[in-house]
Amino acid sequence: MGPLQGLRVIELASIGPGPMCCMLLADLGADVVRVDRLEPSGLGVAMDKRFEINGRGRRSVAIDTRKAAGRAAVLRLVEGADVLIEGFRPGVTEKMGLGPADCHARNAKLVYGRMTGFGQQGPLAAAAGHDLNYIALTGVLDAIGPCAREGIASRPVPPLNLVGDYGGGALYLAFGVLAALFERQRSGRGQVVDAAMVDGAASLASIFFGLQAAGTWEAGTRGGNLLDGGAPFYDTYETSDGLFVSLAPLEPKFFATLAAAIGLEERFVKRQYDRRLWPEMREAIAAIMRGRTRDAWCAALEGTDACFAPVLRFDEAPAHRHARERAAFVEIDGVVQPAPAPRFDRTPAGRPRAAPAVGAHSDEILAEAGYDAAGIAALRAEGVVK
Repeated sequence: MGPLQGLRVIELASIGPGPMCCMLLADLGADVVRVDRLEPSGLGVAMDKRFEINGRGRRSVAIDTRKAAGRAAVLRLVEGADVLIEGFRPGVTEKMGLGPADCHARNAKLVYGRMTGFGQQGPLAAAAGHDLNYIALTGVLDAIGPCAREGIASRPVPPLNLVGDYGGGALYLAFGVLAALFERQRSGRGQVVDAAMVDGAASLASIFFGLQAAGTWEAGTRGGNLLDGGAPFYDTYETSDGLFVSLAPLEPKFFATLAAAIGLEERFVKRQYDRRLWPEMREAIAAIMRGRTRDAWCAALEGTDACFAPVLRFDEAPAHRHARERAAFVEIDGVVQPAPAPRFDRTPAGRPRAAPAVGAHSDEILAEAGYDAAGIAALRAEGVVK
């Protein structure tokens, strides 16, 4: 099931963006084989596999790559693969004997996907870091957070780890891998995909570099621009029951629709983009939104051109009528989670499988790589495979 059916991916177990990239590929039909360590390694894997959503859809083989026979086994898997994904610091897989040169010597068509924070080269390439550090370096983090008010300075706010790990990391790695696979159709050769979160996060922010160059975005004025909460018509507001709604009628015609629906004064509509009026406009909108509950505003504004949506919690989102109608969430082993995305009309994705236990498919995967029963038994006896 899915448009990537028939694609074989080898995943060297890691954390963060690498697993999510492989989840995306598996969701769309790729056969993802995760090479796990023999014992728990502090990789952030949940104790109960039901909750390891980013690990869903794989098969797992547990191999000790520190041993020569273990490295040989992984290279046997590489021979029949289309893609390999690794998320270690630069140079680590080379020391393991599983670097690009090692793998391409066995399979010249292999697309070798590398996921790092700072990239394979550069003065920070070998430094430890996490999502927050990577997006800090790109200018993105500085732009996220509340506006300074009443002389009190604001600070940047971590936007979960969506911008670096997943937006700038996993998605760009998946995009790069698929682009390399497309190019392989012409050349017949694989290549290395160097996906760095600093590169991806900066790319995500392309529009803001353009706005700054055009003089319509002020760097250093966090929470004071059009799309960062500075505009009163692109922000969130508290309702009478202590919940929140989002308003985003950027275009004048949509702002006029909102104003008419909530009873906002006409003078604000005529001067929507007059920044001098924004503080007063914000106070007026806030006062109106505090006059009803979130559900009451949903009844009045959802589905209109007012550009409105309630701010839902993670536990509320799957129950929303739009999510239910689109089957946007699925339940797997009692755990509600996002369904595969995007969607395809001819080759729809199948229902994902829960994350496997470490080594759950070792025998069948090794057999597919050409090991016979005696060979597998020998690897087990040597402590190479679990």
